[in-house]
Amino acid sequence: MTASTPPARSLAWLSAPLLLLVGSAAMAHPGALPHTHGGSFLAGLMHPLTGLDHLLAMLAIGLWSCRQSPALCRAMPLLIALGMIAGAGLAWAGVPLLGVEFGIASSVLLAGVMLACLVKLPTTVGGTLVFAFILLHGHAHGSELAPGASALLYAVGFVIASVAITLVGRLVGNWLMQRDSRWLRGIGAVIAAAGGALLLG
Repeated sequence: MTASTPPARSLAWLSAPLLLLVGSAAMAHPGALPHTHGGSFLAGLMHPLTGLDHLLAMLAIGLWSCRQSPALCRAMPLLIALGMIAGAGLAWAGVPLLGVEFGIASSVLLAGVMLACLVKLPTTVGGTLVFAFILLHGHAHGSELAPGASALLYAVGFVIASVAITLVGRLVGNWLMQRDSRWLRGIGAVIAAAGGALLLG
């Protein structure tokens, strides 16, 4: 931790736009309402970027991963890809998962808390937890595929986007860790608050 720490006012400015996004997402993306996406590559690519719950979870996991073991960091892209594909595959096979929307909101909350507390987990525990989180997100993505659309193109798109968000989060996390870990804690607190708002919404 360096001597020049970001003031509380800076963290407040950082938090404000994210909290505003949470409010808009609560109105624009109610979890219980059914909605579908086309089966194109672009639809799959854009879905993780336009759903705030998915975006925050992937970003938080990426930021959090920068402090984990080298083995877990190396495995993270594969865990993300496998979790998304496995979850979507369950949805396409007609296998329901209870409380998917609740689980997704919870994953945002828990990932934010882990980041805010700078929790470091054993590789196996951390990897299992990430896979479980992503499995829920993959199931939600899969269940929103439009009937008759191309599952393959859609899946390739959302896997690429999800892995990319996570890797960007890790790069940003590494950059922030070299300056002041309190930035990570602050961002984690904001993401946790967003997860709490999604749960309540």
